This record gives sequence, C-alpha cells and structure tokens, in this order.
Amino acid sequence: MMDYGTLRGLIALIILALFIVIVVWSYSKKRKSAFDEAANSIFDETTEINSNDKNNKQETK
Repeated sequence: MMDYGTLRGLIALIILALFIVIVVWSYSKKRKSAFDEAANSIFDETTEINSNDKNNKQETK
C-alpha cells in the first residue's frame, strides 16, 4: 500500500503533466488561427452592434 506522501507526489506529477500538455496545446501552431479568431471576435460583434444602433437612431428621426 502507498503511503500518503507517495500519493501526494503522484498527484503532483499528474497535475504537472496536465499543465505541460495544456501549455503545449495552447501554443501549438495548429490552434493559432482558432485562438486569433476567438480573440478578434469581440471586435466584430461590437461593430455590428454599433452599426445597428446607428440604424435605429436614423429610423427614429
């Protein structure tokens, strides 16, 4: 049977490995275009909202 210290060490190694996998995944070149698109999507929505606001103001005049 494992003692508590060994179990904690294994859990720490699993968490470290998971962290490394996430970092490698997030910095991979295959994901760059998807992350860039997600990062810039807020600007596209803001432009659409602002243009809709201008159209609504013009219609009420």
